[in-house]
Parts: sequence; structure tokens; C-alpha cells
Amino acid sequence: MKSIEHALVLDGAYAAGAMEQMWPEVRVVEERLPFTVRVVRSEETLHKAVAIRQAAYARHMPALAERLGAAEPLDHDQGSVVLLAESKLDGSPVGTMRIQTNRFNPLSIEQAGGVELPAWLRNKSQAEATRLGIDLGRTGRLVKSTLFKAFYFYCIEANIEWMVIGARPPLDRMYEALLFQDLFPGQYIPMRHFNNIPHRVLALEVGTVEESWAAANHPLYGFFFRTQHPDLDLSDAAYSPRDLATRAPEVSDRVAMNA
Repeated sequence: MKSIEHALVLDGAYAAGAMEQMWPEVRVVEERLPFTVRVVRSEETLHKAVAIRQAAYARHMPALAERLGAAEPLDHDQGSVVLLAESKLDGSPVGTMRIQTNRFNPLSIEQAGGVELPAWLRNKSQAEATRLGIDLGRTGRLVKSTLFKAFYFYCIEANIEWMVIGARPPLDRMYEALLFQDLFPGQYIPMRHFNNIPHRVLALEVGTVEESWAAANHPLYGFFFRTQHPDLDLSDAAYSPRDLATRAPEVSDRVAMNA
């Protein structure tokens, strides 16, 4: 069942008051952010996403950052979307994330990373978040939480069953805090596309998040499920082959070629 907040994220025209009329037992509050989060739909915004991505990686992985100065094939791939957070003050990029589903191709962690996911997961719909980049400013933590909220609700709308992540220490602890679980307990797997740096491979079942977070009194529960964020708008995202064909004829041509 899709959550109360999901309609708010996907269509910014809804108001919190309207939602409270539909679910009177639940109080939904509205919160304005100092930035917007949108789906990249132009070369200009993709350039901004690439810039903040490269700057973020340069702080910890300078060798890899040198290769991230331009858009990557996955940025334009079928079944992928790039999210960009932009400051309302001056339009500068403050965060980005790429979401790739396995609707058309295996996930990046499989294709480029060389990871063989567990057999039980192979027939499930999956989405992987990659190329997370956050500005170091005061809103950095809020930007990160909002991008993960966008990731979750994208998965809800796209009928994704499992979110998959590859994370190196100490970033793996961030995903543990979100209740992601090890797919290979106790193992750190070298990732070919990350200069063979060992990563943990973690996953979270989309359909259990709201219930498990409520049971655990998770600190982000209210932010995700009881707060409307009009500045987070996924209404321009493509969730299915039909969406892709409608929004971008050139993508439709590629779908037809691969059919």
C-alpha cells in the first residue's frame, strides 16, 4: 500500500490539508526547504549535478573524481534518473543522486562492480542509488535526508521491491542507520568501478520501510511519512517504459531497438 506522503511527493499540487481530510487520523505537516529537489531534465541541470558530484568525490576519492568531470552513460540510461538539489538562494547545486533500476539492465553494482547478487534477489525489481554527492554547507545533512526520501518514494511509485546500495566504510554506517541489511554478512567486496575499494553490499525491502521505521521509532519516520515537502517534486520522473516513450522520443527509439 502506498503511503500518505507518496502522493504529495509525486504531485506538488496537493496540500497537506487535503491529505488530512482523506486520512483524518493522521496529521501531515508541511515543511519548506531552503532548496529544491527535482529530476534532471536538461543538459544545464545535468552539468550542475556532475559538478557537485565531482566536488564531493574529490574530498575522499580524488583519483575517481578525476574521471567524474563529465556525464556518464548511466546518466542517460533507460531506467535511470538523476536528482539534483539546488539552493533557492542562488540556484547553486547542493546535492545529487542517481537512481538506476534493473528494469532494462542489471544494476551498476553488477555490471561495473562485478558483484553477483544473491539468487533470491535476481528476480526482484531493484533500484540502486549511486553517485551521491552533498555540499559541505549547513544544509548538507538535510539535503542527504531529502535525497533518500526521494529515492524511497521513487521506488514506491516505480513498484520497486528492493533498494540496493554499495557502501565503503565509514559510509556503510549511514545505511545501517536506515535499517539496510547486509546481503553478504561480514564481507567487504572490492568494487571494480571504485578502484577495487572494498564495499559492503546492503539492501532494504521497500514495502517494509514505513512499518519497520514506525516500530523502531526511527528518527526520520516523521520526516518521510508525516511531512509534506513541496520542494521535493518527482512528478517529472519516468517510472515505466510507457513514461519513457511519452517523455522522450529518442529514448523510445532505443527501447524499440532493444525490444
